Amino acid sequence: MNAELRNKVLAVYAEVDAAIASAKPRCDASGRCCKFVEWGHRLYLSHFEAELLLETAPAYARPVGQEGCPFQIDGLCTARDGRPLGCRIYFCDPNFQEPQYELTERALGKLKRLAEEYDTGWEYASLQHFLNAAPERVIGGDGRRALPMA
Repeated sequence: MNAELRNKVLAVYAEVDAAIASAKPRCDASGRCCKFVEWGHRLYLSHFEAELLLETAPAYARPVGQEGCPFQIDGLCTARDGRPLGCRIYFCDPNFQEPQYELTERALGKLKRLAEEYDTGWEYASLQHFLNAAPERVIGGDGRRALPMA
């Protein structure tokens, strides 16, 4: 991703973060957002979001299954800086469900327009799809820890 496009994607993130800060949805720090199967949801993201996430994400074991996020360790997110829109926007606060939906649609619309403007195509898939498809390099001696190739 070129620097100009990267900055525009990061600007979408900043807008979302500001909207979340303004709305102040309740977070119970339950970790439900990261336990996909257990709580009946999946995390989808765009290719832009996957690229930003993989730039800063810590090593993770492969293959990545559907059960949850490999970056949640001891109840904490270890990929917080590069987390995608779904992680930034999802709150289990029942009073935030409608604003959450609207914010998601608005932000995804902006990313889709960037894909058109920069002619990148549009790929929108599960977190597991992107993590399992990323080129890997071995970290340590176990052969299972993977990071995207630089």
